[in-house]
This record gives sequence, C-alpha cells and structure tokens, in this order.
Amino acid sequence: MGDAGEIRLQITDDAGTRGEEADLDTSPPTAAAPPPISARLRWWALVLVNIVFVLAGQSVATLLGRIYYDQGGGSLWMATLVQSCGTPIAIPLLLYFGRRRPRSTRVARPPLAKMAAIYAGLGILLAGDNLMYSYALLYLPLSTYSLVCATQLSFSAVFSHFINKDRFTALILNSVVLLTFSAALVGVNSGSDGTNSTVPPGKFAAGFVLTLSASAVFSLILSLNQLTFDKVLKSDTFYDVLEMQFWSNTAAAVVSVAGLFISGEWSTLGGEMHGYKKGAVSYGMTLAWTAISWQLTTMGMMGLVAAVSSLFSNVISTVGMPLSPVIAVIFLGDKMDGVKVLAMLIGLWGFASYIYQHYLDDAKIKKILAERSADDDEHDHTVKLTTH
Repeated sequence: MGDAGEIRLQITDDAGTRGEEADLDTSPPTAAAPPPISARLRWWALVLVNIVFVLAGQSVATLLGRIYYDQGGGSLWMATLVQSCGTPIAIPLLLYFGRRRPRSTRVARPPLAKMAAIYAGLGILLAGDNLMYSYALLYLPLSTYSLVCATQLSFSAVFSHFINKDRFTALILNSVVLLTFSAALVGVNSGSDGTNSTVPPGKFAAGFVLTLSASAVFSLILSLNQLTFDKVLKSDTFYDVLEMQFWSNTAAAVVSVAGLFISGEWSTLGGEMHGYKKGAVSYGMTLAWTAISWQLTTMGMMGLVAAVSSLFSNVISTVGMPLSPVIAVIFLGDKMDGVKVLAMLIGLWGFASYIYQHYLDDAKIKKILAERSADDDEHDHTVKLTTH
C-alpha cells in the first residue's frame, strides 16, 4: 500500500512540473496519460511470477526442512545454512541483467563502504532469523509452525507503518488482530501438536516463542529492504533486487558457515549423512533442493518488496499458511484438529481484510489517474479553442 502514496506523489509532482512548463511555453501541453496497458501487463506478469516463487518455494522448503529432521538430520547450523547458501543461482541472472541495463537508466550508486555495511547488517540479521526458524521447525510440527508463522503479517504491518510510512487503516488493524488471535489459539492449545514427525517432547513453548520471534525479525528485515530500495539505492529494478538478495544472503551464509565450525557441528556431518534413513544421496538431495527452494522464495519476496511493498510481500508469504498444514497432514501425518482449523479460518479472514484494503487502494489509484487524464484532456481542448 506504499505504492498508493508514491503514485499520488508522482501525480502531484507531474502536475507541478506541467504548471511551470505552461508558464514558459505557449505551445499546447501534452496530456499525461495513464501507464500503457502493455506496461501494466508486464508489471502484473512480474508480480505473478514472484508470487509463484514465494508460494511454491516456501511450501517445498519447509516440507523438506521437516523431512530433514525426521530422516535423521540434526545439525541446526546446517539447517540454517541451506536457507541462504543458494546464492550462486543468482549469479547468471546478475551478469545477464547487469549487461542489459541501459546506461541512461543507471542511477549513481551509494558508496561501496555504505552498501557493504548495509548488506553485512542485513546478512547478520538474516542468519540469526534463519537459526531461530531452524530451532522452531525442529520443535514444532509443520502444521503448527506454519500457522504461527502467519503472525509475520501482523509484525510487518507494524514495521511498515513506522519504518516505511505505510498507512495503518482499520482493515489492516482488523487483519493484525485476527492474525494475533489465530496465533494465540495455536499457542494456548499445545495439545493440538500431534504428529508422526520426530518432534522433541516438551519443546512446544520454546518452539512457539522462537517462531514468533523469527516472524518478527523477518518482517523487520523486509521493511529494512524496502527502506534500502527507497532511501539508499533509490531504485527498485530487477537487477537491484537480485543484487540485494545475493549480497545479503551471501553474508548470512558466511555467518552460518562460521556458526557451523564454531559450534563443532561440522565434525558430525559425515556421520549424519551416513546415518540418514533414506541414504547419503537422499541426504545431499534434500539439502540441495532445500537451498534452491529457499533461494527462489527469497528471490520472489525481494521482487515483491521492490515491485509493491514489504507488507504485500509478507501477505503473499502468508497465503502459503493454509498450504503447509494441508501438505503436513498429507505427507507427514500431522494432526489437524478443530483448533487448528479455526485458527486457519481466522487467519484467512485476516488475510482477506488486507487484500480488500489493497483492492480499495488500487481502485483509488485508478480513479486518480482517470481524473488526471480527464482534466488534461479538458485542458488541451480549452487551449485549442483559445489558440483558434
């Protein structure tokens, strides 16, 4: 919903510029038409591709993460590392889009030291967040974990309001309250965590708190990403999105590798691989596809942050909430009782509240553009009559 404010600002600036040009130039002004349909379609295509990356990548990654633990994996730092070590996937795209960028569209880059500090800070935050998610997924069934993760939308709404200056409307407040209630239902009903997965007993409270904390930090990271695009890079091209993803995830991977060696878990990986229930090949494939899935998810979320807003990106991530519990019931035998179903329905209601607010904002934008175009047409007609 930050885009509504940006478009309103753009319309205002354009109007002021046209007014100044009218004072200096007696030729009839050119009407500012709404964005071409082809450009709008390309924008929607980009958004839809990113949405698919987020939903598919997130569902597959969380399922594989749970399978890793169930089949004998136990390295928390390895589970953390695979969430950010898929960055080499972005290298060919970085090279390709870096060469295709027209020089006329390249803005002045911030100082290297400044960008390095930003990427390092985001990477450290991301590594810590990934570690909390690793603990949370170990301590909770996938269905419970996914429902609690939906609270990240509530945190995102708050961070987007204070950091990115997005509006906090009644519908968004309704969404925050409903998602909070949804998480509370799951939290107070620890008996609903029945599963066939190898979940350590007595860890429900710790898993619940860690999932909430990880959701809050992740929402903060998305808002900081949007702030970097808006205030530091002052650009949100696909190349900028890839660059942000690559360097912040690379920094997170470096921190995770350091944690893997400092904790001593690296020495147990050989035994873990040979003791994996499905075999060493399955062990390697599970980790590889988990890394790829998380990287596609990150790429999609960063793309949505740049194209729309951090809040919208979190909303799309929350759409995966009803997918993961269903997948967990089918593939992992998780228990889906009445409390979880009710929590899911409340969460979907909260999600719908935000989507409706986005619909209202989009309708308002279209109305502003239509009125602007109509005013310009009327102004052109008046100028023509006057000149004749």
